[in-house]
Amino acid sequence: MKQLLLILIPGFFMVIAQPLRGQVFAEEWKEFKSVEGAFRVMAPGEITEKNDTVPTALGELIYHTLFNQTPGIPEGNLIYMVSYCDYPEGAVSSDSTDLLRDFFDATVAAAANSVAGEVVYQAKDEVQGFPGRRWRIDYMGGKSVIRTLAFVAGSRYYAVQTVAHLQRNTNVDTDRFLKSFRLLPAKG
Repeated sequence: MKQLLLILIPGFFMVIAQPLRGQVFAEEWKEFKSVEGAFRVMAPGEITEKNDTVPTALGELIYHTLFNQTPGIPEGNLIYMVSYCDYPEGAVSSDSTDLLRDFFDATVAAAANSVAGEVVYQAKDEVQGFPGRRWRIDYMGGKSVIRTLAFVAGSRYYAVQTVAHLQRNTNVDTDRFLKSFRLLPAKG
């Protein structure tokens, strides 16, 4: 299980660790649709996509990270991000309750460890009927906050996240972003 989690962290950490680059804040939120990722989400500006191939015990897996950075906006979030990864059949499944409990426990712990942070909240959740978890990690000595809504649909893991300064961690934009995430209908 721990080897599986190693792929969850690289894309996330690379985005968080990047120096924040100057961007102009868009007043209007835009819908972004990822056909390959099979989702849509609203974000306050353009979305950038990065794909990383990560060697694991299961073989090479592709970790997709799509994000919007809005530095310099004191009242909002610094990063809006959706990540996803397809696991081989049977490695993780939205149908396996026990496996998912262990998977999410390990995922939350690994996420906190990757940024030397502290998990201050976590609870079961779901997205469109798929099992998941919601959590908050305080990091950078308690100066920043990562809010995550993660779930597994079939054998695909999704994480929908925002990053903000601690004093701005409760804001309407976090809720707007997390609530706007929707899976696209399956192709028939």
